[in-house]
Amino acid sequence: MENSAVTPSRFRFLNILLWGNTVALSWVWGLGLFFSVQFTVEFGLTGLLTFLIPNCLGLFVFGAVCDHIARRNAGSESLAIFFTTWSRPFRLVFFLYQIIALSLTFFALIRYGWQPLGLRPDSLYLPLTALIILAAGILFGEEFSIRRIKYSHAGFLALIVCCVAVIISELGSPYFRGIHSPSLLPTHDLNFWGYVIPICIGFLVGPWLDLQQWQRAIQMRRENTSITAAYAFGALLFGAILLFHGILALWAMEGGSRIFIQSGLAGYPYAESLLTRVFSSPPANPWLLGAYLTFLAGCILTTLDSGYIALRWFFKSNATRSKSAIFSLIPERLLTSPIPAFILCAVIAVIGAAIGIELEYFMIFFATFFVGYSALAISRAFVNGPVNMIPQVKMFCIGSLAVVIFAYGYFLHQPVFQILASLLPLGYVIWLMLKPLAGEDFTTDREELEEPASASVVSLTPVGTVLTSAPMGTHDISGHFEDKWFVHTFIATYADTNSVGNVYFGMYAMWVGKTRELFFNRVMPKFNLKETPFYILTRSFEHKFVRETKEFETVSVKIRVASHNRKFVTLEHEIYDSTGQQLGKGSQSLLFVSSSDYKMLDIPQDVITAFLAYS
Repeated sequence: MENSAVTPSRFRFLNILLWGNTVALSWVWGLGLFFSVQFTVEFGLTGLLTFLIPNCLGLFVFGAVCDHIARRNAGSESLAIFFTTWSRPFRLVFFLYQIIALSLTFFALIRYGWQPLGLRPDSLYLPLTALIILAAGILFGEEFSIRRIKYSHAGFLALIVCCVAVIISELGSPYFRGIHSPSLLPTHDLNFWGYVIPICIGFLVGPWLDLQQWQRAIQMRRENTSITAAYAFGALLFGAILLFHGILALWAMEGGSRIFIQSGLAGYPYAESLLTRVFSSPPANPWLLGAYLTFLAGCILTTLDSGYIALRWFFKSNATRSKSAIFSLIPERLLTSPIPAFILCAVIAVIGAAIGIELEYFMIFFATFFVGYSALAISRAFVNGPVNMIPQVKMFCIGSLAVVIFAYGYFLHQPVFQILASLLPLGYVIWLMLKPLAGEDFTTDREELEEPASASVVSLTPVGTVLTSAPMGTHDISGHFEDKWFVHTFIATYADTNSVGNVYFGMYAMWVGKTRELFFNRVMPKFNLKETPFYILTRSFEHKFVRETKEFETVSVKIRVASHNRKFVTLEHEIYDSTGQQLGKGSQSLLFVSSSDYKMLDIPQDVITAFLAYS
């Protein structure tokens, strides 16, 4: 009995370490890995710790908060269910964040790990190097799933540890004296804070838009692993990797390697490639150079394969919920493949490396543009619950404005503008959450269902419109269209009522069903039940009763296509009486199966063609 109790505990502890390791390696992307060198060279050990601490803290806090969210509801899928609803209005932002992060990672390895080696011509080696990195990222991403990536990353960690051991053994005792190296710039002036405040803001909220971290937290919840403990270990391991890399930079500065620091645009010193240049300069130590380049490749590949798996998960989860009809015409394997996105990232990286831009130009987006979205996402996770819409145009404008202000401050050496640019999105989010009538900008699913039809953005009937019965002899018994809505009008009779005299509640569903059949007959007049290769089945039906009606009342049932994706069509219905009062509303979901074997199908092309004009 004692062994059986100990073994699961040991397994859970091992699982925490494995997940913590993959959390750390997935967060060691191009930004953290190379900017730790840059900030260390500029501001010494103080700069390294200032960069490292908020980075680690932001990662840990994300895990702890996710654990709290997951425990608000029971079940292993609680965090996945929360993420599906909560992330809905941020899907495009998640995608942009991942694209820029992966592009930055591709770019950083090419720009600071390969270009300093001086291989010529660039036109030959640059695309070949990018192709190697691209292929390696896709290969590892295809080989491992989110369930198995913790094992592959354990192997990568072993490789990284070996590289670190080789580097330390080759450098010897001088490596440990590097911690006392001076910095290029002072840490007591405004220029230092012009970096520190954006760094603290960007890294404290940054993980909230990283698909890789959400996918890991969700999987940990499914495996009943402590998310808080795993992220605590991951933050410590991540900090250790950055600390090692930063002290390497201090060692290089101690050794008189400042000649390798480049002066770039606006007179800023750029030192991200310092270590590659030092280790590859004559007389080069092949073991030292090889170990360092392998260290860089291991750190970068664990981010790229994580990004590949996360994008594939993201695309698959959203493909079935897409409302765009064009996606129904694209093969599913192409629609859910991360390869086109990876190729785009590689192209961006190659162009950036070819024209000689620096890492900081990518960083601006994480210190400004995404800050507002991250802060809003965090707030909406606790304040008003999962949202159905956010002020997209306003958020985009504020984010773009912050990017421009930060750029002006950076290029003009005015750190005040850098600070203001990072604070601007945060201030706007606070204003959005506290301003009067904030509900105009945010709507929860519950509020949307409870909203009166006259105020609904999808309501056909304007305020003040009165629906009256059609004149005798002019009523279209087969129904008619009003804009996107199909309308069927009739008179309730004694057969529709119950013993009290009001219309029986089940008749409303019958009326909706009849209107749906008339709608299908109107848009698909050639549909033949005996020859059709597919059947249309009802997946779900819901109806909210608003008011009652009675015998001989004129009733209008309206139905339209509300949304659709690859598999399902959602129909929306509303019911009114002759005075324009809403009697009820609701929706239903349809699916499609083969008429031969009843296997589920994608929406048939005949249905897409018929419904497209009314969606």
